[in-house]
Parts: sequence; C-alpha cells; structure tokens
Amino acid sequence: MIHIVDYQMGNLRSVQKAFERLGAAAEICDSPERLDRAEKLVLPGVGAFRDAIAALRERGLIEPIRAHIESGRPFLGICLGLQLLFDTSYEDGQWPGLGVIPGEVVRFPLAPDLKVPHMGWNRVARFGPSRVLEGIPEEAHFYFVHSFYVVPRDDSLVAGRTQHGVEFVSAIERENLFATQFHPEKSQRAGLKLLENFAAL
Repeated sequence: MIHIVDYQMGNLRSVQKAFERLGAAAEICDSPERLDRAEKLVLPGVGAFRDAIAALRERGLIEPIRAHIESGRPFLGICLGLQLLFDTSYEDGQWPGLGVIPGEVVRFPLAPDLKVPHMGWNRVARFGPSRVLEGIPEEAHFYFVHSFYVVPRDDSLVAGRTQHGVEFVSAIERENLFATQFHPEKSQRAGLKLLENFAAL
C-alpha cells in the first residue's frame, strides 16, 4: 500500500488517481500512526515552504517521515515534497527543513528574460542509473511549477538536472529515497512510468 501524506498542502487526489490508474493501491493519510505502518510513502506539496513545515510539525508528521526514510522503505517526494527534505529554505526568510538531505533551497535568479515561476514542460537530463527513471526516454519532458530549487551538497544524489536560466537539480535518488522537482502525476506517459517504477519497488 502506498500512503500519500496529507498536510493540507498539495494536489493529493491527483497523485492518488495517478497511482490508481496504474492499478496501485494508494491511500491519503494524515495520521502519524498510519504513516508508521506505510510500506511506501509519498510526500507531495504545493505552496510555501514555511507553511508546509509548520503544518507537518503541527500534525506530528515530521518524525514518522524521517523514520520511514531511515527504515529503508521506499519514499517519494514531489515538488515541495523534494524541497522539504533539505536543511534550509530561503523562501521568504530562512526556514529549517526536515534535514534529511544536506543542502538548501534557493530562488531562481532575478533576470529580465527569465520567467519565474518556472512553469510548464521542460526536459530532465539523466545523471547515472535511476530505478524510478528506468524505461523513460532520455529526452523526456516533465511538468514543472516552482520558483525555488534545491542545491544538495552531495552531487552523488543527483539523478536529473534541468535548464531554466540556470542548470538546477530536478531529481534526486539515494537508496530508498527518491524525489522530483517536477510533477510526475501531471507529466503524462513519462510521469506515469516514474510512478509505476516507484509502485513496483
């Protein structure tokens, strides 16, 4: 069973429907006890970093998420769910994240010809082998909506990069931990293949 973390920030139902379309059982849940028992965990998210980390803390979900990742069970972060894994975000101030991945979350640079937020389809360049990107064409495009991006301290975690004014990390992978800046649930065939790969772990 795949559990999707509900902290009132994110298009949870669209993520659930994408898994169900693949024949994978997925349940939306906001209970620390149910998260503790999850076989696979998905942390989606849309919105402000500060509000998201506060919502996770208020619901007692931070430690269950960390414990799930540390246990070696499969975990997938999507968009804000990727950013929340990092030490610090500089979105509207400076805010501590889950501290699972060393690094920070920064804004796209201000430039006259650079549209922010980065919104729409863009290519993900693969870096090394990836279990969740297996079977997806090298030139595949995915759907993005974000103004901030992650900067991990350890480049060995990087599974994908994307160009938008600067080259930024758009996918990470470390053992049981997977996370994407793009929205696989909105990315048609390539996105569904990624979710199928995750469900099959």
